Amino acid sequence: MKLVFFGTSGFACPAFRALDDRYGIELVVTQPDRPAGRHAKLHPSPVKQVVFERGLALIQPNNINDPEAVEILRDISPDVIVVASYGQLLKAVVFDLAQMGTINIHASLLPAYRGAAPVNWAIMLGEKKTGVSTFFIERGLDTGDILLAESLDIGPDETAAELEDRLAQLGSNVILKTLGGLASESLQAAPQPQHGVSLAPSLVRDDGRIDWHQSATRIHNLVRGTIPWPGAWTQIANHRVKIHRTKLTHLASGVLHPGEIGPSETNRLLVGTEDRLVEILELQREGKPRITGRDFLHGLHLPASFI
Repeated sequence: MKLVFFGTSGFACPAFRALDDRYGIELVVTQPDRPAGRHAKLHPSPVKQVVFERGLALIQPNNINDPEAVEILRDISPDVIVVASYGQLLKAVVFDLAQMGTINIHASLLPAYRGAAPVNWAIMLGEKKTGVSTFFIERGLDTGDILLAESLDIGPDETAAELEDRLAQLGSNVILKTLGGLASESLQAAPQPQHGVSLAPSLVRDDGRIDWHQSATRIHNLVRGTIPWPGAWTQIANHRVKIHRTKLTHLASGVLHPGEIGPSETNRLLVGTEDRLVEILELQREGKPRITGRDFLHGLHLPASFI
């Protein structure tokens, strides 16, 4: 099986390794190196780093649909193209090149959470279960016929980063089963259901802003779902504070208004919400190191509130 792999983020790496071990990969396509860090130094993608380890052929087009990139793919004449967290939209001139089709590994149970950030939105919206789907890429956004789907439970305190790691491992198993089923002609694609469709667009920085007037559960899910980016944040005395870890309590907010910080005698950084108190376990003032909620509380002059 002549295989080309498209991928960029860490989510793609387990599937990349599994496919190369099983079939060998003719060509890897990943995003161009991007600036990162304080000095904006160019950094290779996680997938490119695996390419270095394995010595595979690689291209990094600014636009995969440009004629030069398409010609490289056409010369290979792949049997199948596998896409996992690549980061560019493929046009028909690309996805029609593969004899068996172009297959995407998507981190949701389609048709739920179509889009770029399915793991984040599943946690932010309080889902208890998610999974991985493989499907044939077509012109719509994650609308192609489904090949396989497998599910897993989301832990009550699991972050998006932790869940994505587990889904990446699941995805490597699902894509091997998918290609094996197609090769043996034992697997048939099926149209996606018309009900249960939802979208998971890319996150922006303001998606991480905490509204303390929401429920404690929703705030806890926001914190978990925005790790590692954009991160949940709030403000106190005109200073931005990033919230890294929270814990739900069974304590009613009572006399504490939304965002108001509880008394220091508790020795816990408890904050009022719409219903219950949320405990902040780790947080970080802008430009400062991460500290525990307890240490933050001891440095405050109460009463104080997050806004």
